[in-house]
Amino acid sequence: MRGSSTPRGASPPPPDVVKGTPTGRWLLLFHQIPPKPDYFRVKVWRRLQRIGAVPVKNSVWVLPYNDQAVEDFRWLLEEIEAGGGEASVFRGDFVGGLSDRDIEALFRKAGKRRAIRRTRTARRTGRMHGRTWVTRRGVFVDRIASAWLIKRFIDPAARFKFVAPEGYSPRKSELRFDMFEAEYTHEGDRCTFETLLRRFRLRDPALRAIGEIVHDIDCKDEKFGRAEATGVERLLAGIARKHATDATRLRLGAVVFDNLYQASR
Repeated sequence: MRGSSTPRGASPPPPDVVKGTPTGRWLLLFHQIPPKPDYFRVKVWRRLQRIGAVPVKNSVWVLPYNDQAVEDFRWLLEEIEAGGGEASVFRGDFVGGLSDRDIEALFRKAGKRRAIRRTRTARRTGRMHGRTWVTRRGVFVDRIASAWLIKRFIDPAARFKFVAPEGYSPRKSELRFDMFEAEYTHEGDRCTFETLLRRFRLRDPALRAIGEIVHDIDCKDEKFGRAEATGVERLLAGIARKHATDATRLRLGAVVFDNLYQASR
């Protein structure tokens, strides 16, 4: 195929610059993932499934070119590199072997499979309703904020379970967050709250602002320079010092984030 690449580790150019590159209908991700740990390979595979990519070969995945595809592959590229792998993203056309019609057929076939899986999942899980969300004991900033986000915007009937940091084997209906091998946790330089925003496509500006505050507190890198971070951290630290029970920390922390959300709107 012919095309242009987004260099590894670099942010993709803005959409108007991307559109000015050589014309190409497809965006391809090439990756090399370490054989171990196994969970990381599965995690990447699940990410690719969620964004709708289809495999051309074992280590080559394709999406129709658009701005969202560039963003999705960019984040995935960074996650693969953070896990010790290598990845490159190319835009281009197929000029030999597979044709556009072949690629379109792959998407139709994958779409049917995904529709079946979505139907089965909806029947089994009640459309992300009333799930048990598992995280580490001793909840603090990112976990308190993430639990609030889950309960308020993702799964209003969510139940929470608090376990040891490692060695926990989840039951079939459970979802883990901000812990080892979790379905939702830090990705690249994003904290768990930011990961949840992105994975569930929550684009509320007020939630994004809270995500920046949580990031600055949790990651301690002052990436966003949010002035509110110090005050919010002090409030949550006070809750944690006074209350050893995780459920109580979540309940009182939710009050903090409810008010912060209103102030950010």
